[in-house]
Amino acid sequence: MTKILVVDDDQGMREFLEIMLTQEGYGVTTAADAEKALGRFRKEAFDLVITDLKMPKIDGIDFLREIKHLSPETLVILITAYASGDTAVNAMKEGAFDYLEKDFKIEDLKAVIRNALNKRTEKRDDALFLREVGEAVRFGHMIGRSRDMLKVYATIKKVADTPANVLILGESGTGKELVAEAIHENSSRRAMPFQVINCGGIPENLLESELFGYVKGAFTGAYADKAGLIEIARGGTIFLDEIAELPPLLQVKLLRMVQEKTFRRIGGVSDECVDVRIISATNRDLVDHVKKGVFREDLYYRLNVIPIQLPPLRERKEDIPVLTEFFIEKYSKAFNKEIKTISSYALELLMQYPFPGNVRELENIIERSIALETSNIILPENLNLSQDLSEGKDEFPKDLPDEGINLNGELAKVEKLLIEKALLKARGSKTRAAELLGISYDSLHYRSDKLGVGTKEEGT
Repeated sequence: MTKILVVDDDQGMREFLEIMLTQEGYGVTTAADAEKALGRFRKEAFDLVITDLKMPKIDGIDFLREIKHLSPETLVILITAYASGDTAVNAMKEGAFDYLEKDFKIEDLKAVIRNALNKRTEKRDDALFLREVGEAVRFGHMIGRSRDMLKVYATIKKVADTPANVLILGESGTGKELVAEAIHENSSRRAMPFQVINCGGIPENLLESELFGYVKGAFTGAYADKAGLIEIARGGTIFLDEIAELPPLLQVKLLRMVQEKTFRRIGGVSDECVDVRIISATNRDLVDHVKKGVFREDLYYRLNVIPIQLPPLRERKEDIPVLTEFFIEKYSKAFNKEIKTISSYALELLMQYPFPGNVRELENIIERSIALETSNIILPENLNLSQDLSEGKDEFPKDLPDEGINLNGELAKVEKLLIEKALLKARGSKTRAAELLGISYDSLHYRSDKLGVGTKEEGT
């Protein structure tokens, strides 16, 4: 039973809330002031506290702080006859779930309590799920244990079995289709079809027939009826990749299907009902597309019921080692090779690389490296990193600012940048990097240690 602590120096209000909440099925305890309430709170746990704001000795805000100190998970709703905007803001800053005036309607209070308890349950479920997957590396076909990815996993788990449309946002190569698959596989639709269509990879005249199908005789070459992917996915999920590339005419037809759950084949004379979950994805800024009139605003809001933002690989670098290990195992089997690991310096180069192509680029790098590797370990010289490690780093100042500079610090930055460039160009070979810089091997080793540039023994 949910336990609620009611705190108010007004006996009438206490009794009213006790009767009303008891009738709703809650276990209710009351206290006339904050001191007595804290005494009860220290002896037993409560799910929710409803407290007056203005009370003798300890007011509601100070009481709220103490409750949050003793039990951060306990929800607090403040009630007062002296409402003000500043008071409400202060209460929310201190962790109150909500704030009501004493002339509240009973149904409003009931709704706030339900929302608060639902939010508490969600937080507990999320925390439990994150603990369960916290040590895991895989979720569906996705790899990674970074905090950002764990949050993505938790969101997928939460929304998978709802009918809401999902919009997956992220750069190219971050794994948007894998997220769509995971949503489908964790839903009650898992036994039904999962259909994928790339809205940017099919000509407009063919895209319409791929999506909606056509009837015999609709156009030249339509020798028989053909079902579209939306119809084939009936009862299941359709994944619309690169949704920003959908032409205007098809945006209108898709909007009608999303709103009314009906569609019409090309050349058809009647509408057909369809139950299908729509998951969309894009690497474009759809809000900007809407502002420019390129993408319909009403369709955007229909598709973007639940957004999921995928982080780029450069923002979750702690996942690079586990992804690398997975791809090594995958392509070693594919190429029938005995490569088990990657050298420490080769991995360090990967950790420094910005990965503009994200996980897809990392997979390509490992696949290529295993194809070229002749030993049982991936060495730096077989990595083919297409971008300069210096991208995005501070350049040497072109002008001398009025406040001056730290000359030693600036020179150290340039020295470190050049050593990193040389090591990258030399595929990790310190001997070759020293030659490129015109210094001795020992000098390179000394400078690298001083500047914190990792240099491992060659072949390790």
